[in-house]
Amino acid sequence: MRCLQRQRIFYLWKEKMSESLTIVIVGGGTAGWMAAAALVSVATDKVCDVKLIESDQIGSVGVGEATLPQMKDFNDSIGINEADMMAKTNATFKLGIEFVDWGKKGNSYIHPFGKFGDPVSGVDFHQLWGKYKKMGGVKSIEAYSYAVQACRMNRCDFPVDDQAEINSTYAYAYHFDAGLYAQYLRKFAEERGLQRTEGKIVEVKQDSESGYVKSLLLESGEEITGDYFIDCSGFQSLLLGKTLKAEWEDWSPWLVCNRAVAVQSERSGDFPPYTRSIAKANGWQWRIPLQSRTGNGLIYSNHYLSDDEATNNLLRDLDAPAVKDPKIIRFSAGRFKKSWQKNCVAIGLASGFLEPLESTSIYLIQVAVTNFLKLFPNKTFSSALSNEFNRLTDIEYGRVRDFLILHYKLNERDDGELWRYCRQMSVPDSLQMKMKAFKERGYIDSYKYGLFAPPSWISVFIGQGLYQEGFDPYISNLPDGQIKTKLDELEVMIQRRVELMPQHAEFVADYCPSKM
Repeated sequence: MRCLQRQRIFYLWKEKMSESLTIVIVGGGTAGWMAAAALVSVATDKVCDVKLIESDQIGSVGVGEATLPQMKDFNDSIGINEADMMAKTNATFKLGIEFVDWGKKGNSYIHPFGKFGDPVSGVDFHQLWGKYKKMGGVKSIEAYSYAVQACRMNRCDFPVDDQAEINSTYAYAYHFDAGLYAQYLRKFAEERGLQRTEGKIVEVKQDSESGYVKSLLLESGEEITGDYFIDCSGFQSLLLGKTLKAEWEDWSPWLVCNRAVAVQSERSGDFPPYTRSIAKANGWQWRIPLQSRTGNGLIYSNHYLSDDEATNNLLRDLDAPAVKDPKIIRFSAGRFKKSWQKNCVAIGLASGFLEPLESTSIYLIQVAVTNFLKLFPNKTFSSALSNEFNRLTDIEYGRVRDFLILHYKLNERDDGELWRYCRQMSVPDSLQMKMKAFKERGYIDSYKYGLFAPPSWISVFIGQGLYQEGFDPYISNLPDGQIKTKLDELEVMIQRRVELMPQHAEFVADYCPSKM
């Protein structure tokens, strides 16, 4: 009898495991439509049935216009045609980010999407450059980055696959209109069977015993049920924050900016293949070149600058006339400690937000979607999967947090209270250790997954004035003359090849002219 019972339980469990899931995405925007497009591109109806609820009454933030190179990987993985996507989203190419007046006024450096040279005899390139600088070398480390030199000359081309070639040593991302990108993904997803429901959610119904989300009641009276719910409701975090009462982790003592004012302007005279981040007296301004216009914004803290002052400052500093009214966005830096709780996974702003510096918001959406697909659940609601998802999310957010804080901490500006506070503030132990290890002997941890490999840290450390005082002991095996020769050869090789690249404007016009 017991054997028959066990067999029955096993077959019921097996049947449950094989059942197709119903996944309900709450909210559209970049996060919702990235999740939807990814799900319908890799999962058939035997795996899951995907629904998305979106209300035209509720707008999205819609100013995330700069991405990181991982964005190309996401688009390629779900089958998006790059040239078509770029043409329909007013997109341009991005080889890095220029930081103007960060560290101190009058300073400029570029965080490239590429490396600084190659190791020699197992010694990292930045160690060679540091030793060369100590020997009296005066060339900036930027002279040895292909991506930086392409940016400085406003040139762009596709990297080649042959790793022996100097023009294989960089990657690229995009600048695009985030609203148009969401529309593009919506069409992509709906063509592959996604069910979109227009409506405003008025009630979230939970199971009385487990607390799991059961269904969503719409203003129209329609009720949407599901097995799993993906919360892409933006800052309101309707499911994770408001309904499940997830615990918030506040990072505002380190990332004190809590406001952004954004505005679009006419296309400016120059057309660089990079984002500009320009430090101001009490904040910083972004400038993002699209094909037909420029995206602009000022990030600041209301403790040091009023909304009116910020708006006036931004409009005053535009390099072309505004084409829309400025928009104020309020936020608080931090995240929910568990992005996957019960049968709800929060993605994008519903999970947390740091700030636009270094263009990480869309990347964090992407990595959450990717990890959810890797850990795709079934109806047994395994906590092992949610725990692993949350562990991976912790790593990603922690690394981004530390990297952003570094920009503020390493400043010598004395023209605003914001900068004085940031220079004096204590930082997380994890960041303090990174700064100390680099200063003592140029050590930078290298990890397989996640954002910001050593070249990223090098660009900010050196760009904002933190130099190594000690060196890798193995560098003593290399004669000074060999180091100088290696650097000189690399500089010449980069310059000669970059000069053959087309101008960014020409490259965009040839590859993906706007279809707006």
